[in-house]
Amino acid sequence: MARTKEFDPDAALQAALELFWERGYEATSMADLVARLGIARASIYATFGNKHDLYLAALDRYREDRNPELFEELSQPGPVLPAVRGLVERFARQATDESTRLLGCFLTNTATELAAHDPGAARIVEHGWSQLETNLTLALTRARAQGELGPDRDPQALARFLLVFLQGVRVVGKTGHDPNRLRDAAGQALALLT
Repeated sequence: MARTKEFDPDAALQAALELFWERGYEATSMADLVARLGIARASIYATFGNKHDLYLAALDRYREDRNPELFEELSQPGPVLPAVRGLVERFARQATDESTRLLGCFLTNTATELAAHDPGAARIVEHGWSQLETNLTLALTRARAQGELGPDRDPQALARFLLVFLQGVRVVGKTGHDPNRLRDAAGQALALLT
């Protein structure tokens, strides 16, 4: 007879996500995971696979959970550019806020730590970034159709710029100590949206 799980796999995955987000992949040991999740190593392996499998599941959960509200904001009816500007301002604010800046973005953290040599991690990061680029492109295409952007503006190129800029904001926010650098950069990015 199969034993029933004595823990909530969903809660365990969320706890793993938070630990990996705080520490990164390399700095998180299986012992750390056992302690944080409060379940035995054998249960982690039986439910999630190895540490790498658990990391990828946590990263994918993060990607799924973080983007819906952002995409919803970009797809609201009416003027589009205020939502895009709000997105840029939010990223800059989070990157300078002492309570959030060191944590950064789990996708961006993974990109800098693992993506260059881990195809699974790179695939999830690329998926998240492609979603953001696609949603920005759609929003900026709508903005151009509504006359908020000039007809000569390329929505996809502008969306790609914003994607790269926003990820850079997250990296600089984690490592930098000058909030004016990010505020000034955000101001220049916002100037492109006129």
